[in-house]
Amino acid sequence: MTTTPWELIGQERAVSLLRLSLASGALAHGYLFIGPPHIGKMTLAISLAQALNCEAIDKPCLTCSSCKKIAAGNHSDVQVIGITQNGEEGDESKVIKIKQIENLQHDASLPPFEGKHKVFIIDGAELMSADAANRFLKTLEEPEKNVTFILLTSNDKLLLPTIISRCQRLELPPLSIAGETAALVDRCKMTPEKARLLSGLSHGCPGWAIAAAGDDGILERRREELDRLVQVIGAASEDRFAYVARLAAGFTQNRGAVYDILDRWLDYWRDLMLAKLGCADMITNIDRQEEIIRTAGHYRLAGIRNFISSLESAAAQLRRNVNPRLALEVLMLDIPKEEVTSPR
Repeated sequence: MTTTPWELIGQERAVSLLRLSLASGALAHGYLFIGPPHIGKMTLAISLAQALNCEAIDKPCLTCSSCKKIAAGNHSDVQVIGITQNGEEGDESKVIKIKQIENLQHDASLPPFEGKHKVFIIDGAELMSADAANRFLKTLEEPEKNVTFILLTSNDKLLLPTIISRCQRLELPPLSIAGETAALVDRCKMTPEKARLLSGLSHGCPGWAIAAAGDDGILERRREELDRLVQVIGAASEDRFAYVARLAAGFTQNRGAVYDILDRWLDYWRDLMLAKLGCADMITNIDRQEEIIRTAGHYRLAGIRNFISSLESAAAQLRRNVNPRLALEVLMLDIPKEEVTSPR
């Protein structure tokens, strides 16, 4: 269940622009692909690298030696640079280092070895150190012939404005639930029910949906998190604080996991708000619709909205490096009290 090159789900505009540039010979030497995780930035970059080195007339063909090697990640003229390519044992650096950019510069100065075009993909370009970013800027200012740089980022605000100005910008926006659902059914042969569920959970990023469809563990972990969430909502204060103590203890080791849990909470409480407003068909956790409608009846709309604001505030505070346990304990205190209410 993978998307084929030039068939990114929902990104017709970006693909069309690249096709036109290839056909007219007006390719930029630097591209900036912007979009959330799992939207398809790397897939599009690999597709462009294949098209630039494809041996067929209709590019990319997917079947020639170059296309296959690039797809397998072993073409000598196509490189991916990121924090996972530091190459030093025990290196836990969270930035792209200047040494990596120096190696890129050296390789870019050499002619293609086995293909027609060299392509360097910088994955997580916003993670370049200051020195690495400044060194890379010099490379962009004096590009070599038959070399293309593709920068992938989820947050272009963290990039040097001078780097952004020297790249052609292509934004890959999240898909609509309806559009993604239809594409997953058509291209990945999912059932409509599963496609609708995964489309909502992926927030318009089909790469996550495709991964979840192929890994039962992803949905199982999500189910366990939601079950725990429901337990915490109805728990006593002591149990709530014990729960956030465990979350806070693991925050320094795996911040992403805690952010993911908060995102699950946010989805759930937004679903409660939608159910309260009579829009249950629009909820994210569609497989728990009956539970959500029933739970929404125990809260006032104002209380649900206020707690959604509290969740957003807690996530923002954690990203500003406040004390995680304090921020999460305050969040637990903000959970609204249950009360039997009218539909609104």
